[in-house]
Amino acid sequence: MKKKSTGNGYVYSTDPNFNLETDDNEEALEKVSAANQRIKVRLDKKHRAGKAVTLIESFTGTEEEKVDLGKKLKSYCGTGGSVKNGEILVQGDNRDKVLQWFYQNGYTSAKKI
Repeated sequence: MKKKSTGNGYVYSTDPNFNLETDDNEEALEKVSAANQRIKVRLDKKHRAGKAVTLIESFTGTEEEKVDLGKKLKSYCGTGGSVKNGEILVQGDNRDKVLQWFYQNGYTSAKKI
């Protein structure tokens, strides 16, 4: 079993005042309003055995917010999907439905690519 290192390359320090700084990315994210989010919705078929997937990118928020948004979009479209690597995946070509949901919920800067 491999253990993940949290020391960012530091093994040991002889400095008694040394304080290891940790990066908490989720806490550093600022709350961006729905109207100011620049969300990109596109169709992707690469590395998916030719099957179409609607990909939602550039959503700014915590991982919990992404998972919650993914659940809402999957429920609205009536399909499956997942949240991976900061992207929300909805199965099938549902770009129009996803954009419609975004516009109904105040995400005015969402666009289809």
